[in-house]
Amino acid sequence: MQRRDFLSFSGLSLAGLILPHTRLIAAEALMVPMDVAAKKILADAALTAATHAGASYCDVRVGRYLRQSLITREDKVQNVVNTESAGVGIRVIVNGAWGFAATHQTKPDAVAAATRQAVAIANANAGHRSQPVQLAPVKGVGEVAWKTPIKKNAMEVPVKEKVELLLSVNAAGLNAGANFVASRMFLINEQKYFASTDGSYIDQDVHRIWLPFTVTAIDKASGKFRTRDGLSAPMGLGYEYLDADPAGKFALPGGVVGYGRSYDVMEDVVAATKQARAKLTAPSVKPGKYDLVLDPSNLFLTIHENVGHPLELDRVLGYEANYAGTSFATLDKREAGFRWGSEIVNFTADKTEPGSLGAVGYDDEGVKTKRWDLVKDGVLVNYQATRDEVHILGESESHGCSYADSWSSVQFQRMANVSLAPGKNKLSVADMVKNVENGIYIHGRGSYSIDQQRYNAQFGGQLFYEIKNGQITRQIEDVAYQIRTPEFWNACVAICDESDYRLGGSFFDGKGQPSQVSAVSHGSSTTRFNGVNVINTARSLG
Repeated sequence: MQRRDFLSFSGLSLAGLILPHTRLIAAEALMVPMDVAAKKILADAALTAATHAGASYCDVRVGRYLRQSLITREDKVQNVVNTESAGVGIRVIVNGAWGFAATHQTKPDAVAAATRQAVAIANANAGHRSQPVQLAPVKGVGEVAWKTPIKKNAMEVPVKEKVELLLSVNAAGLNAGANFVASRMFLINEQKYFASTDGSYIDQDVHRIWLPFTVTAIDKASGKFRTRDGLSAPMGLGYEYLDADPAGKFALPGGVVGYGRSYDVMEDVVAATKQARAKLTAPSVKPGKYDLVLDPSNLFLTIHENVGHPLELDRVLGYEANYAGTSFATLDKREAGFRWGSEIVNFTADKTEPGSLGAVGYDDEGVKTKRWDLVKDGVLVNYQATRDEVHILGESESHGCSYADSWSSVQFQRMANVSLAPGKNKLSVADMVKNVENGIYIHGRGSYSIDQQRYNAQFGGQLFYEIKNGQITRQIEDVAYQIRTPEFWNACVAICDESDYRLGGSFFDGKGQPSQVSAVSHGSSTTRFNGVNVINTARSLG
């Protein structure tokens, strides 16, 4: 479909991959919220049925999950999909065992029937449990509401306007010298209503947005090509994220621009095109030991993989072993005061940070969200745990990190926003670079690999700049750094202050069987690591 053809049919939706009980809808329907009173009726039907059937606990989630994706390449619209998935999920405890059932029928009788099915499943499970479920107490909060603090609902922005933006991004890249440009936009709105026998009725409206792109530059004489992806982060914000507020920019050494709570995609695509073309002639890195200066757009993924995941308690306990591995960070290490990193390394888990992907008022167990320490002054102090796990840590209060990606999925422990605290002393990126004699400055997420215990890993990036005697000398290519998690974080020697703090994140983080997807952010300031092993990833040095 050509640009002019699409813009004359702005309401058009094209079919994509549709999950069970998900339907295609018109874009206008994305703006119509569910009625709170109707949701409470459904919740009460479940709570009443569970109590009458002998459940000692019940929680119910009435959900409406809206997703919009727009896919473009050069001057063509490849796909636009608007989907809605709505239904009710019920979880109960009977005789010390869990039971769960769900229904897409949003009528009280159907919800009550699904609740009785959940009770029957719990009764069947009770005969096979090794020990009863032990829930950390939660005080009911009555009727409350929480909403992502957005300024402009992206679902309300006409499809025509969003497609026009993406096609303009592609045109800007092509005009700047790219051979190919592909851009996409993903929008999510989770309308979630939680109720439980603890006495909570919690209505939440959660919004997320992401605009990734890829530019490709080709040397036609040799057939060699290079790409550069956008440097934006997915965010828990509204469409205002794309308003290109100058206050959201970070001018960085080497002429690279970093982005915080605002994203200038037109500026980034032009820079990406020039940098992708520069990659065609950039020299290949010489393998060896380097001091690394890692921008938050690169470091977030390393934090995600070798801090966030290994400190999920269910992984530590082996619950995820079959699907995604376990963790080297076993419980005995916390008891022994395991040194995770140098004394300046502090990691927190946080479900409250504004603008982050994981920010909500309450988790999917009705627990008020909070921030807590994982690594303090370089020492492992805690994990991430839910209501039925936290007693294993000797704690009596859930961390509030339970999540389900759908009303039809059972909630379980998911990663909170795990972030590296900024340095306490004033330090700019320019000042950090000035003190590096032989190093590499890395931006953007690249390919990576990591072992099942999150101990050994390798990470690439989008942009690499050589640092010699405190000066950024040239753009280089084919860089990946190899690490062992504790050695890497113990090699952390400097962190820029809070003025450089930015969020990165994963919009589609998979976990569990059946697999579920969540979104999570990771914040940091630019960080320096000394003596890290760098390899050359080129298939050929020619």
